[in-house]
Amino acid sequence: RTQKLTPSGVQTNEYADAQLQDIVRKLRERATVYKEKLKDPVLSSPEGSPTASPSKKKPPPPPKEEKKEEKKEEAEAKPEEDHYCDMLCCKFKKPPLKKYMEYLQLPDSIDSYTDRRYVTWLMLVTVAYNWNCWFIPLRFVFPYQTPSNIIYWIVIDIICDICYLCDLLVFQPRVQFLRGGDIISDKVEMKKFYYSSMKFRLDVLSVLPFDVLYFFFGFNPAFRANRFLKHNTFFEFNDRLEAILDKAYIYRVIRTTGYLLFILHINACLYYWASDYEGLGSTRWVYDGEGNMYLRCYYWAVRTLITIGGLPEPQTLFEIVFQLLNFFLGVFVFSSLIGQMRDVIGAATAGQNYYRSCMDNTVSYMNTYSIPKLVQNRVRTWYEYTWDSQGMLDESELLEQMPLKMQLAIAIDVNFAIVNKVDLFKGCDTQMIYDMLLRLKSIVYLPGDFVCKKGEIGREMYIIKQGEVQVLGGPDGTKVLVTLRAGAVFGEISLLAAGGGNRRTANVVAHGFANLFILDKKTLNEILVHYPDSEKLLMKKAKYVL
Repeated sequence: RTQKLTPSGVQTNEYADAQLQDIVRKLRERATVYKEKLKDPVLSSPEGSPTASPSKKKPPPPPKEEKKEEKKEEAEAKPEEDHYCDMLCCKFKKPPLKKYMEYLQLPDSIDSYTDRRYVTWLMLVTVAYNWNCWFIPLRFVFPYQTPSNIIYWIVIDIICDICYLCDLLVFQPRVQFLRGGDIISDKVEMKKFYYSSMKFRLDVLSVLPFDVLYFFFGFNPAFRANRFLKHNTFFEFNDRLEAILDKAYIYRVIRTTGYLLFILHINACLYYWASDYEGLGSTRWVYDGEGNMYLRCYYWAVRTLITIGGLPEPQTLFEIVFQLLNFFLGVFVFSSLIGQMRDVIGAATAGQNYYRSCMDNTVSYMNTYSIPKLVQNRVRTWYEYTWDSQGMLDESELLEQMPLKMQLAIAIDVNFAIVNKVDLFKGCDTQMIYDMLLRLKSIVYLPGDFVCKKGEIGREMYIIKQGEVQVLGGPDGTKVLVTLRAGAVFGEISLLAAGGGNRRTANVVAHGFANLFILDKKTLNEILVHYPDSEKLLMKKAKYVL
């Protein structure tokens, strides 16, 4: 900083003088802005403009309304923001209550095939139905319902009845249905369809309050026998649950076992009723009244229905007839359930049996022609790895049974992400890639297998779906030039060359197990006929690559 002498003889500081000049310049600019603001009120300024009339003390209402609207918009926007909950020293994100309420809110129409909430509701109704099926006969026959615990039985019965009523009044009138191939989701039409069905009549009969007869004839569980008519919901739940389970055969085995246990339960109830009718302990055949009454009767029912034998001989005509009916029923029921269990297990292992059959036939063929053991071991390894990785030997067999659109949808979900990463097809028509997905063939190579050899005539290209391959070169052809991984492409020169007949320039070997997509030149040309723009793009890339 330097001092200088002015003509008047006063010393000034250069830095302070520069700052003052800058302040003067800014004040002039500010004055110019205010002059323009007074001439044109539309222009904005850093500060609020003065009011037109000084006598008005209250601000105009529009700004308040704008502020209210802004506050409303902020309040509406708050649920969409992230919600955080502070607990002690932790801060974690939690979804807002509104999202929970929206998910739990019952829709106007229910798709019974895809709505998991509907399946959950059917499960609750099925639990109520099973309660009635198992405990109404038990309470009617065995002396387990007493005046001291009657209140508990009644409370659970009321809860089950509420489930029945909610299903009748709330859920079933909202279920969509098919009419002439169209999905009907109109409220009025859905109600008409349900009210005109046999299921509605049975549902109404199942909730008729015959329990009021308790006041005239006492608390007899037999008055609730109409609750058994809710069987349609039970079977519907089984169908819907099997449709969404990954391993439905496990549930089928459990359900079949439950059928057997329920039939034995009913037989135990009948045996106790017959013993009580004859008189407990009156003969050697009836229940003698000792021990746990239900377990003793259930043990008798198991030995009778499964025809194990070793039971006391019936004495009276009633006992003989009862025992004969049990034997006949046991033979029929037991054979039916064994046959059903065999079908369930057979269906669950059908794929495994097919795989075993194919492998055994192949091994038998190789033994017939004396194929070397080394080759046989590689064939067995291929079968085992293909089955373990895919769950089937040929994916195309499964897809061929489906419509073309479904095949495309599955191919897009499974393979589109891999093919879309390939640089060769970037910029091509998406529909062309979709068509190509349906034509790709998946092949598994074992460790050390040659995918292609140097000097071969190339007629296809390869896309690595899973695993790695190594490109070999060098004087002896064993040097690893590069390792290609999932999403990489090789052999594309064979497809892009206009004249064809290009020979492979290197050996490509599978490093570990490798799953590759193969696309041959003929298939690609058939696809490109319908996509000329994509064909031009690929030809440009071909010239660059070649």
